[in-house]
Amino acid sequence: MEIRDPVHGSIHISPAEIPIIRHEFFQRLRNIKQLGFSEFVFPGATHTRFIHSIGVMNIADKAFDRLFRGVDLTKDHQRLKETFKLACLLHDVGHAPLSHSTETVMPMLSELKIPELYLSKKDRTRDRQATHEDYTIKSIVDSSFAEAFELVEKQFGVKRRHIADLIVGVSTDDNYFTLKGINYFPMLSQLVSSELDCDRMDYLLRDSYFCGVSYGSYDLDWMLDNLEMCILEGKAILGINERAVVTFDDFLLSRYHMFIMVYFHYRAVCLEQLLYRYFEKTPNEYRIPASIEDYIEHDDQFLMKVLKRSQSPYAEAIIKNQIPQKIFESFNEPQEHILNNIQAYLASENIEFIRCSSTGRLSKYYVEEEIRSKYPMKVVRKLFGTEKKHYFDISEATDLFTKFSKSHAVNRLHCHFEHLTDQQKVEILKMSGAI
Repeated sequence: MEIRDPVHGSIHISPAEIPIIRHEFFQRLRNIKQLGFSEFVFPGATHTRFIHSIGVMNIADKAFDRLFRGVDLTKDHQRLKETFKLACLLHDVGHAPLSHSTETVMPMLSELKIPELYLSKKDRTRDRQATHEDYTIKSIVDSSFAEAFELVEKQFGVKRRHIADLIVGVSTDDNYFTLKGINYFPMLSQLVSSELDCDRMDYLLRDSYFCGVSYGSYDLDWMLDNLEMCILEGKAILGINERAVVTFDDFLLSRYHMFIMVYFHYRAVCLEQLLYRYFEKTPNEYRIPASIEDYIEHDDQFLMKVLKRSQSPYAEAIIKNQIPQKIFESFNEPQEHILNNIQAYLASENIEFIRCSSTGRLSKYYVEEEIRSKYPMKVVRKLFGTEKKHYFDISEATDLFTKFSKSHAVNRLHCHFEHLTDQQKVEILKMSGAI
């Protein structure tokens, strides 16, 4: 089967993969938009997690071939490749309606009844609210979705539990990923989820294309062509050739710019906050079911029908794309001090407001230290005149990690300014410096 994709061109799907893509568990992603409320700002941003997931698998296919270029691929290599491709294809299969916006109404993890093998030590001893990752694992390892894997299991020897391992980032059996004494799990899991993974490599280009902006552009072909496999102490670690560090810088900046200009656009974020208010004020109108089979019905269209039937003013505002006015925005500490004063005034006057804050960091290396120490991405320097290679951590090769190590905080205040008294309006304008 061939899929025509506006971002990557022709994408070929093997016969064994077709039942997985055609199954209702994966088809559900056709009705879940990649960027949630962003289409209210960028009308072209109606692309879905369905085509994004296929694009991620396409990049995974190319990345694997590049990393194993010159290697005589055995049947075991093909098993690893197919396992890796399916992990990339299915990494988003558990996403809820409007992507991340509805995770606050998910049930407790214990209600999903995920097999204990796939729970962390913490999750085995204490309960928490479920996430879309939990629904992803449940879908793959313990649902009717299993029937779609029959062909890949027979043809390649793929095991669904190891697809889940790559998505979770923790191996339950290193032997499955070890060939000729080399454990390939670290490298493949990095390509599923890390600072330079197939997910980001697709969504930056795709989101940029459909939003009609250029912020997410970078040289994908050069990045893929310069991926390197680094063998350290019997483990394969993801690396890039030193000549591609500038391209990696561009990749990081593209992600940063997309975050500021698209993902944190004030209207989309405020609509999301209105959805949270709706869930908070009318807790019985919409809940995500714990049953993985019932979950299939829950997509964007399902949720929007609930919102349209609701009498909640927050639901009505979402449907009509009507948000409270943005009355102040801060980009630095002095401005944030003013914003805090305005917020305190609104609270003292019992004026309802919405505050939206961005504390997203550019790099996971400064957010998840455990991941950083576990599998740090390497830069490869090839020494002239020899076959020797020198490896060093990516953080030593680019100053962007230092430059953007601190959170870039953007804070915004919204309220129905038009409903305020003249005195309240004047007071807010004075505090903001407008008069």
